[in-house]
Amino acid sequence: MSLIKKLAGETAIYGLSTIIGRVLNYLLVPLYTRIFLTAEYGIVAELYAYVGFLSVIFIYRMETAFFRYGTEKENRQKAYSTALTSLFGSTLFFVAALLLLSQPIANALEYPDQQKYIIWFAFIIGFDALAALPFARLRLENKALRFAVIKLINIGLNIGINLFFLLLCPWLVTKGYEGIYKIYNPELGIGYIFIANLVASAVTILLLSPYYFSERQNSKGITRRVPVFLNGLFDRALWKKMLFYAGPLVIVGFAGIINEMLDRGLLKQLLDGDLDFRTGQIGIYSANYKIAMLITLFTTAFTYAAEPFFFSNAKREDAQKIYATVAQLFTAIACLGFVGILLYIDIFKYFVGEEFRSGLSVVPILLLANICLGLYYNLAVWFKLTDRTIMGAYISGGGAIITIILNIILIPKIGYIGSAWTTLFCYSTMVIASYFLGQKFYPVPYKTGRILLYILLAMFVYGISIPVRTYFGPGSIMVFVSATVLLLTYLSILCALEKEHVMAFVRNRN
Repeated sequence: MSLIKKLAGETAIYGLSTIIGRVLNYLLVPLYTRIFLTAEYGIVAELYAYVGFLSVIFIYRMETAFFRYGTEKENRQKAYSTALTSLFGSTLFFVAALLLLSQPIANALEYPDQQKYIIWFAFIIGFDALAALPFARLRLENKALRFAVIKLINIGLNIGINLFFLLLCPWLVTKGYEGIYKIYNPELGIGYIFIANLVASAVTILLLSPYYFSERQNSKGITRRVPVFLNGLFDRALWKKMLFYAGPLVIVGFAGIINEMLDRGLLKQLLDGDLDFRTGQIGIYSANYKIAMLITLFTTAFTYAAEPFFFSNAKREDAQKIYATVAQLFTAIACLGFVGILLYIDIFKYFVGEEFRSGLSVVPILLLANICLGLYYNLAVWFKLTDRTIMGAYISGGGAIITIILNIILIPKIGYIGSAWTTLFCYSTMVIASYFLGQKFYPVPYKTGRILLYILLAMFVYGISIPVRTYFGPGSIMVFVSATVLLLTYLSILCALEKEHVMAFVRNRN
């Protein structure tokens, strides 16, 4: 239980930067969906979808390779120097390529007058790629608080710049402060979203700058701080091992982005109508996707803590039992989030502007899909610990094929609803495949019956709420009363089923 408590504690700290930070970032969504048209927000969503693809290419999972080969302290500096040197060189190459091809890329995306967006994103992705290894090192060294502080500074800057240019500057203009035009251009519009991201990413690099240097003694015995990629610790043989290990994970990551983000691009290509309508549909879908992703805030915080946790405890005799417990508790908490969001959907719908609420029907589907994705992250431990990352590539690749085929079939028929169902089918299939393959190569005693029970109970509770909401009307007092009763009932059932862990947690707290 002490290890689970440690994981929970680190998840909470990572959650400070991830959950609180993303909540703050998500609070920009109500702003965006109220000051921008659906088509304008659709452009933002589409471009960030492509950023997801490029980020996988830029980082090529070297942070996971660093976890694999840098866990032992005596190997850590060499693994870190090797990985960071590799990332530094490749990032310079990729950023230069994007800058040279910025206009052709803008033309291909049907935004020929917005070459500047491509240039800005080239630097954003480059900065984020260079930040990946230092953040991974903080995680491996259990420096969760420092990780959280830097992340929160990044998020605070991003939000502050957004609010300054999208709220304060327009307000000052209405009050007659024409001097603000020296730094503010109303025609830039959504461009300020990207500028805020660029500035925040650049400052993050400055905050992480100590991790780009290491101490080295010269021939006279004098210690100097030199860039990591000049400290002489780059190991070509280790680098090849890291690339071989990470290569399949790149496919996993790329397939994961296809599963999560490709539907935006396919909506633009497969829907009928003019460009504004198509990007508007992307905007509506993406805004409601943000509501469903509230559950992934916990998943993301958990993943930050869990990946180094899984590697660090892999040699324990009871490792598999611990991993089974983690998956079970993860499902319980994620399902509680699923129930909470859907029972109070009449409140959560105000997260997006009124023009975007026509897409609320995708929220239950995507919430369930994101629970499956979180479970997949839990079950994926087997191919990372057994160095069978190629198997993870096969699973994710299969999911990507499902995503592409079903989106092509369903989008022309039912629009973004088809994308939501595709996401659910893809992630649930990946969970099933990972479970059965994992039991063959690295058997973990998952309580599958208990995990399925939590999910089915969550769906049952939500199902009960639908006729109640229909009868009394959305937003009525009786709907909120019944929602509270149902939520407390579900929570009570969870606590009863997890009595052992709840009591252990209380004892440790005391």
